[in-house]
Amino acid sequence: MQKLNFPAFTFRFKNNENKVSIFDVIRKKFILLTPEEWVRQHVVHYLIAVKGVSKSLINVEKVVKINGLNKRYDVVVYNSDGSIYLLVECKAPEVKITQNTFDQIARYNGVLTANYLMVTNGLNHYFCQLDYLNQGYIFLPDLP
Repeated sequence: MQKLNFPAFTFRFKNNENKVSIFDVIRKKFILLTPEEWVRQHVVHYLIAVKGVSKSLINVEKVVKINGLNKRYDVVVYNSDGSIYLLVECKAPEVKITQNTFDQIARYNGVLTANYLMVTNGLNHYFCQLDYLNQGYIFLPDLP
């Protein structure tokens, strides 16, 4: 898999019938390794190892209803009170981050109401703090 713009992490892999899977420490199972999953696993390890987030506060790939449709968010980090601290949208490294990506995470966040957003393709990372009062975003160099 492609080198990403994250620190080096140690992952567990499994090869079954020429398909490689990566162990997800949140879901506690092996997941088929796709380029997007590679990015998602780096984000999870970044949150745990670099940002010090407890595994118990991280949720991965869960369904959220948007306008009656079932969608799946990539990563959510909760505050200890159950509110959502961070919503992360992951794209494969070859996918450019565009306005459509920000529109997608904004739709998800209309339901989830996170304090912070992260959009990444593993190479480029964007961090925003939500300004609900002025209905805008404040771009940040990193997550607080």
